[in-house]
Amino acid sequence: MIGKVTGRVDYRNADHVLIDTGGVGYIVYCNERTLAMMPAAGGMVSLYTEMVVRQDFMQLYGFSTLAEREWHRLLTSVQGVGAKAALAILGTLGPEGTGRAIALGDVAAIKAAPGVGPKIAQRVANELKDKAPAVMAMGANGSQVAEADEGLVIDAPAPVAVKAPVVDGAAAAQADALSALVNLGYGHGDAASAVAEASGSAPEAGSAELIRAALRLLAPKG
Repeated sequence: MIGKVTGRVDYRNADHVLIDTGGVGYIVYCNERTLAMMPAAGGMVSLYTEMVVRQDFMQLYGFSTLAEREWHRLLTSVQGVGAKAALAILGTLGPEGTGRAIALGDVAAIKAAPGVGPKIAQRVANELKDKAPAVMAMGANGSQVAEADEGLVIDAPAPVAVKAPVVDGAAAAQADALSALVNLGYGHGDAASAVAEASGSAPEAGSAELIRAALRLLAPKG
């Protein structure tokens, strides 16, 4: 499995890039947002990757962050959503917008992606609403951008395992919801207030329900 590709951009096309890793060139399919952030030919680039293998083909898909790759994996777990359709959703909404649309059940936003019809958009919203919070709460690890040096790519040292404190289900759900909202770009104070209000109205709610309720509270009024 190829999890990351680092090298020089040989050329960019409408839906893919050729990356030269020192004599071996990888064709990596990317969404429009990722392609737009890449350097011109000759520049260094690094992408997290996902290899999709079918009976008649094998393709590599590239993502600028780990969270984006996880969203792609989650989207392709839905029946009828192929790798390119998932790329289209991420290219249209971005990782944060994808999470927000799924949490709120915003079928219209998902349907705005090229090639995604209303039935598929509805299926994505229905099937992923309870799975999305795990990706939304990835935090700094998920938003880390793949970096490319001019030479060797050095992996960061493995974090030291720390025993987490035991928390009850309600507190864990609130913490997950708060983390997800902050990762979506909301201020910590506003996010905490919204989660507290949502939790007060539904004390037994899980993280997915809290995220949806808090997003509605944070939505612009008018």
